[in-house]
Amino acid sequence: MEKERAGKGKRASGKEKSAMSVSLYGNLFFVLVELAMAVYTSSQTVLLDAVYDGIELFMLLPSICLIPLLYQPFNEKHPFGYMQVETVFLVVKGITMTAATLGLITNNLNILLNGGRMISFQTVALFELFAFVLSVVVCIYLNRKNRSLNSPLISVELEGWKIDSLLSLGMTAAFLLPFLLPFDWFRPAVPYLDQVLTILLSMVMLPVPVKTVMTGVRDLMLIPPEEETVREIRQRVEEALSSYEYTELYYDIVRTGRKLWISVYITMDKDEISLRKFEIAQARCIKALSETYTDFYFELLPDIEFSPEELECI
Repeated sequence: MEKERAGKGKRASGKEKSAMSVSLYGNLFFVLVELAMAVYTSSQTVLLDAVYDGIELFMLLPSICLIPLLYQPFNEKHPFGYMQVETVFLVVKGITMTAATLGLITNNLNILLNGGRMISFQTVALFELFAFVLSVVVCIYLNRKNRSLNSPLISVELEGWKIDSLLSLGMTAAFLLPFLLPFDWFRPAVPYLDQVLTILLSMVMLPVPVKTVMTGVRDLMLIPPEEETVREIRQRVEEALSSYEYTELYYDIVRTGRKLWISVYITMDKDEISLRKFEIAQARCIKALSETYTDFYFELLPDIEFSPEELECI
């Protein structure tokens, strides 16, 4: 059983590493091209893309090395495995991206206050259209790979590529405005167009790394997951135990990285319980939860309470 589990983990690790490598090479290509375009056009919007993709590239290198650790089994020395390493990594990434976004907003506000800047709008529009097409291709690939893996690392990368593709499409349309609106009343706004777009895009991007940091810190402190996840787990477990007689259920739910650790303490109506029925009840809960979650540990435990009289007899 252990060999089979190790074999599956190794295969999954290989698939995840392969998918992350595609994202790595895609980011490397984008960083090089975007830096060249940012220098050539002096566009702050293209520079925003280059900074984001540069951070992604910098963070992807250690994350690929991290993947094999995530499939190591948990043991007495590491009761939660190495899942917390992934959480720490995502928190660092989120903080870095938040800081970079705030820095770009400040820089562009300064340019705005100093009269804006003219750039080659047509060149940037064609580049952003190319970036949109390439981002969509990477999104399709990562989405297909992650259907069976359900990896948080790939999910974060996929969300990043989705945002990139939508933003590239929006920027293509925005940078065509000087050609679509060749009117005298619009000309005074043209020097400010690049900076305004950069600030707006930064504000759109900012909630993603902030949410990553908040979720990661929550997991590191072993605080229960968001209310929506807890409510879903409770619903699944209570449906699975609907045919059993009990008075109370107490939940202990923790998330470390991609793994959920779920302990449910059940107070039974009767003093005696059948171990066989108890095992069946646990199996039903696991089956119900597996319809929604792929990586979790579940245990159903009897909550044994003693009356004061029984305690005196012990």
